[in-house]
Amino acid sequence: MASNSFLQVDSLSMRFGGLLAVDGVAFEVKDREIFAIIGPNGAGKTTVFNCISGFYRPSTGRISLQGQNLAGLGSHTVAQHGLVRTFQNVRLFKHMTALENLLVAQHRHLRTGMLPGLFKTRSYRESEQKALDNALHWLDYMGLREFANREAGNLAYGHQRRLEIARCMVTQPRVLMLDEPAAGLNPQEKKDLQGLIEQLRQQYGVAVLLIEHDMSLVMGVSERILVMEHGRPIALGTPDAIRNDERVIKAYLGEE
Repeated sequence: MASNSFLQVDSLSMRFGGLLAVDGVAFEVKDREIFAIIGPNGAGKTTVFNCISGFYRPSTGRISLQGQNLAGLGSHTVAQHGLVRTFQNVRLFKHMTALENLLVAQHRHLRTGMLPGLFKTRSYRESEQKALDNALHWLDYMGLREFANREAGNLAYGHQRRLEIARCMVTQPRVLMLDEPAAGLNPQEKKDLQGLIEQLRQQYGVAVLLIEHDMSLVMGVSERILVMEHGRPIALGTPDAIRNDERVIKAYLGEE
């Protein structure tokens, strides 16, 4: 693979009993690249995501971030290395406020122990203030500041989607994995989402790995696209190349 690859996936396979759900998937995501994975339902996209993010232990293959192998590590450990994700179905702490969701997400960054917390030491107070400032920054950035004290479960669906992305960003990720972020959004929200993804890459230097069924969003925001079918990769290229690939047209985009 290319020497400037940032996230590498090599020979990835995942078997569930007798079912080979993912078979020999390989790709790279370059530093600050926006990379999409598409394919029909059942193609294996989310299984690949689950392997990369540590929710599944792959049967074979290597997953490396800047040369460090992450395959088989748990999701918490993978997140500590700077690889974080959202989910198809929004997973927030619905009975916590928007602000509390962003504070909880930063727990591993707080440099405090039991005694500093018990005695409210200066380092503890400084760490808490830093987490609060970071959370408020991301609420502002996502246009959610007015909902800071509202329970996440009572937010509009589009706002919940943005809060979930904010919860990832407060952890200062190196790779942001978005699993169908446009699902359930209206056309204007999808347009805003595209702009948000581009801004996060430009302003915060994250690489973005995206699964999405909305082809307008995929073609508009991605630099390269991997197409999967039946657990295998069938095409990899730029949006223009994918749009005109006969295998993709037949397998996924449909034939006219």
